[in-house]
Amino acid sequence: MNEPHAQPAAASNAHTAMQASTPPTAAPVPRNRAAALGATTALVALIVVSVVWEWWLAPLRPGGSALVLKAVPLLLALPGVWRQRLYTLQWASMLILLFFAEGIVRGWSERGLSARLGWLEAALSVVFFVCALAYVAPFKRAAKRAAKQAAKQAATQAATQPANQAGSEPADHANPSG
Repeated sequence: MNEPHAQPAAASNAHTAMQASTPPTAAPVPRNRAAALGATTALVALIVVSVVWEWWLAPLRPGGSALVLKAVPLLLALPGVWRQRLYTLQWASMLILLFFAEGIVRGWSERGLSARLGWLEAALSVVFFVCALAYVAPFKRAAKRAAKQAAKQAATQAATQPANQAGSEPADHANPSG
């Protein structure tokens, strides 16, 4: 008859032990709205510049060029950047380096409007890159702090547990003649 009462106590002890083993939740990371807005604005501007440049203002061939398709990867990143998704901002910040390189190359190698558009592309790429990093960096630092804290807590728990689990067995078990 006392058994039903023993189970809730055991469950309560297990719940208490589980609470002690889980790390406390980290404080939420404040979102840098200005950096997110800057990244989104720079990305939209870069998409517009890429399409207008290659289709209308200074295409490589009269009537437009297939280089207008370079805006497609940027368009794929736009929804995630718009929603401030960390993963998208991370891979888009690496993708944008290709546009930075193209802007530098075309800024140096071409003349006239195309050169100015190349420098504009490089500048917009830098703005996006800096804003994306400014937005993502606090989240990365918080994740690193949480990982360090979890490792520290795990080390503390391991140190408080008995060093030799086998030492808790009865001494008779060691003697096979028994």
